[in-house]
Amino acid sequence: MKIQQNISLKSYNTFGIEALARYFVEITTIQDLREVLQKENYPDKIVLSGGSNVLITNNLNALVVHINIKGITILSDDDNSVILKVMAGENWHDLVIWTIDHDYGGLENLSLIPGNVGTSPIQNIGAYGVELKDSFVSCEAMDVSTQQFITFSKSDCKFGYRDSIFKNTAKGKYIITSVNLELDKPPHKPNTSYGAIESELKEKNIEHPTIRDVSDAVIAIRRRKLPDPIKLGNSGSFFKNPVITKDKFATFLNNNPGAPFYQISESSYKIPAAWLIEQCGFKGKRFGDAGVHKNQALVLVNYGGASGQELLELAKKIQKAVLERFGISINPEVNIIG
Repeated sequence: MKIQQNISLKSYNTFGIEALARYFVEITTIQDLREVLQKENYPDKIVLSGGSNVLITNNLNALVVHINIKGITILSDDDNSVILKVMAGENWHDLVIWTIDHDYGGLENLSLIPGNVGTSPIQNIGAYGVELKDSFVSCEAMDVSTQQFITFSKSDCKFGYRDSIFKNTAKGKYIITSVNLELDKPPHKPNTSYGAIESELKEKNIEHPTIRDVSDAVIAIRRRKLPDPIKLGNSGSFFKNPVITKDKFATFLNNNPGAPFYQISESSYKIPAAWLIEQCGFKGKRFGDAGVHKNQALVLVNYGGASGQELLELAKKIQKAVLERFGISINPEVNIIG
């Protein structure tokens, strides 16, 4: 374990933001993590994993701790399911493909989501009708202050829409080191209820899709809609879809009769943030090197030289426009640091 100084974080965040870490260390073992947390001469520490869900707005005058602990272990295996222990530094999409190669079902709808496994519970990642919590059993995390391990069950995590205890009362207090997932064995029952998946499978004349078919469909959809971070800096969906009350929804639909929506309970409705942003005229717009992607209004992009501050200002401009036009607040899905 070597602590370095003045390290560029450009390759450690999918936005490709150029920012410096005053101190930087890569963690590959649990013991390294414990030791670095005990270093009192570095009082300010910032944890960085896959860098897919962060916007760095300034140079970081702190010790940046890059979690890169690897490993996949089968904890239990029976006729119906398998429970995996996956270490935090594993790439999420690589894990999904690994499970499909082993004929374990449950994660296929979450294909091509950028980032690492350790950050997946923080925002309860989800896509195309499936969320992490659907397969989640528990996670193990190290208490930052005591370096003791704590196991969080599914109920402990208080999962919500792109939300968990790790974004609220437990924020900054724990570092997730591994995640346990329960996946099913054949015969699988793939979730193809999401409209885009149904259309993709129909176009390919697939009537009885396998989990690989579903994964391939999701990958194809995402590649059409979302830019590759290697080619165009981005963090995927920048904003969460807002959830509004029944009364507020009635007013909204009266004013916007053609608007798309999803009813998620008797008293709440989800409105696609991408539609709201597009109606405000931001889709495909560019402001210097910061912009909104031409195919997906939820995605803010860095055309090469944008700073984190410029992207943050664009996000605030979008939020203000949506609030003024629709009376609806949209909040960032990404973690803003700096």
